[in-house]
Amino acid sequence: MERIKSVRLTDKESGEVYELDFSRDSVKFAEQREFVLEDVQKYVATKVPELFYYAFRKNHKSVSRQQSDKLLEKMGGLSPKLLERLVLLYQQAQMSNNLQEDEELEKNGAVTVEL
Repeated sequence: MERIKSVRLTDKESGEVYELDFSRDSVKFAEQREFVLEDVQKYVATKVPELFYYAFRKNHKSVSRQQSDKLLEKMGGLSPKLLERLVLLYQQAQMSNNLQEDEELEKNGAVTVEL
């Protein structure tokens, strides 16, 4: 399975560079706050900013929700392409170490699985 690349954002005013991505921990953080990815399409005005904020958690934990909201406002919102990439990154991290390809499972020498 091909790895989806993270997103790099550069705030031209501050020169700050952000790498947006998700990890299992950042997905857990979002889920603990009852974030549901499928709600992004239903509740665009509230869920898109949440997804954007959670995308900072992997590499920029010190970025507050207020800061991510301001950056999103500067951007004028997310483009459909950027939104799609964040969704794919979230899904990729969500499945990380939770689901494996059959070939990967068979290579695991520490645990034997018989189906």
